[in-house]
Amino acid sequence: MTLMILKMIGCLALLMFGMKTMSEGLQKLTGGHLRTVLGTMTKHRLGGLITGTAVTAAVQSSTATTVMTVSFVNAGLLTLRQAIPVIMGANIGTTATAWLMSIFGFQFNMSNVVWPFFALGIVLTYVRKNSVKSFGEFVFGFSFMFLGLTTLRENAVAMDLSHNQTIIDFFASTGGYGIWSTLLFLLLGGILTMCVQSSAAIMAITLILCSSGVLPIYQGIALVMGENIGTTVTSNLAALSASTQARRAALAHMLFNVFGVVWVLILFHPFVNMVCHFVGFDPTFVPQTQEEIAQAGIRVTYALSGFHTAFNLCNVLLLIWFIKPMETLICKIIKEKEDGEDFRIKFISGGLMSTAELSLFEARKEINVFAERTLKMYRFLPDLLKMKNEEDFVKLFARIEKYEGISDRFEIEIGEYLNKVSGGRLSIESKTMLQCMQKEISEIESIGDACYNMARAINRKFHLEEDFTEEQYSRIENMMKLCDQALVQMVDVIEDKPHTKASNTMTLEFEINDYRKMLKDLNIEDINAQRYSYQIGVHYMDVVNDCEKLGDYVVNVVEAHVNHRLLGK
Repeated sequence: MTLMILKMIGCLALLMFGMKTMSEGLQKLTGGHLRTVLGTMTKHRLGGLITGTAVTAAVQSSTATTVMTVSFVNAGLLTLRQAIPVIMGANIGTTATAWLMSIFGFQFNMSNVVWPFFALGIVLTYVRKNSVKSFGEFVFGFSFMFLGLTTLRENAVAMDLSHNQTIIDFFASTGGYGIWSTLLFLLLGGILTMCVQSSAAIMAITLILCSSGVLPIYQGIALVMGENIGTTVTSNLAALSASTQARRAALAHMLFNVFGVVWVLILFHPFVNMVCHFVGFDPTFVPQTQEEIAQAGIRVTYALSGFHTAFNLCNVLLLIWFIKPMETLICKIIKEKEDGEDFRIKFISGGLMSTAELSLFEARKEINVFAERTLKMYRFLPDLLKMKNEEDFVKLFARIEKYEGISDRFEIEIGEYLNKVSGGRLSIESKTMLQCMQKEISEIESIGDACYNMARAINRKFHLEEDFTEEQYSRIENMMKLCDQALVQMVDVIEDKPHTKASNTMTLEFEINDYRKMLKDLNIEDINAQRYSYQIGVHYMDVVNDCEKLGDYVVNVVEAHVNHRLLGK
């Protein structure tokens, strides 16, 4: 018995590995196209719903869809109101997995079919063309998933679950308490999903238990409802350390499923009976012959899959009209955080995502935040330059010092995260993207260093008796305005905001270089004309030169970001 249980656990692990590999392969194959679809097709409620359903069904991962959607919300390309229909659609799309298992895993004997697929998958993974290799990974994962499901079924048959009196007595003893039995199995489904971190794996176990006749359909459906809750609890726990928008999206997912469970519990038996009737399964029928038992085993899997789909479809039909009130409620529950000074990593603090592609997606969001905060650091400099009060000057200089330390920490943490991601299986496009991201964070950190060097030059000048002339102040302010424009342009480019041209950054860099050359010549003339001392001229040119270096770093960031898009094509 112990050996059989260990075999069951091994089969389950095989199933989960297959699903992960299949999803990874599909994401590598279609990732760029799916991101484009999500970014352009979700502006309207119906479009968002269809997109969420289609994308999730395609990649077999509601997590992938949710992560991409949240990233668009954070980037300002989608509002939370536009994201909610996508999340609803993801719930519908994820039910395709249960149908795949029901149709191919239970109606057909896949044990002989998977071996040719394994052979095909292994051949395709050695092809040099990236898209073919990714498709090979999908085929390989598909084979593993059905091998795991088939062996799981075979082990269940070998254990003769339908005649195991201990298991029969357990389900019989826990199934006679009406609504309390339903709640018990709902709770059990939620806990198991949270432990295993895969609702599809628990769905596979539920399908096998029900098809073997051990678990009654009503308890099985309660487990399915619990799986829906369990998967949202997991995502909410993972989002605790994430951004406000990520936590709001996770909460929207949970509220959607909790609401569905509540109304289904109220109409439990009528709703379940309706679904069973629709797929041709009679919950009250007791099969007698071997053929009837086999047919009932197949039909009950259809009933479970049908319930999963009907549950999410009906839930969407009920809630799709109340997206605005949902958004208002979610925003009241999770309020926007004030932008404090002690910045922390938002998106990658929870560790690597389920696939390397999704991990890169999270790293991209973190780099965008890094760039925005570097821009904020730079904007302290004009105030520092004009400040005359010593106490205020010291406070602001200390603030810039703190930002410089934060900048160093961001580079290290994002760099280490990308280093971990590089150890995973990446497509050629993703490898190129990762290398360009590493270049970006290095150059953004250099921008932070340039800002700090400017602050130090201003600090040295502040402690002199002599001050900059009005003309020097005016020229530095003009230079700083050009740098500000370049930084804003850089942030827009790396966040892929529409109607943003990388060439504008190059134009600004030329302006900064030309202006710096002009100021250098004017500085020599002014010193020779004794308009100010040589020492004050040195501090003046230190600020100007650091502005010019900052412009170079900005161009490097933009070039790295543009190159990954060009080389990845």
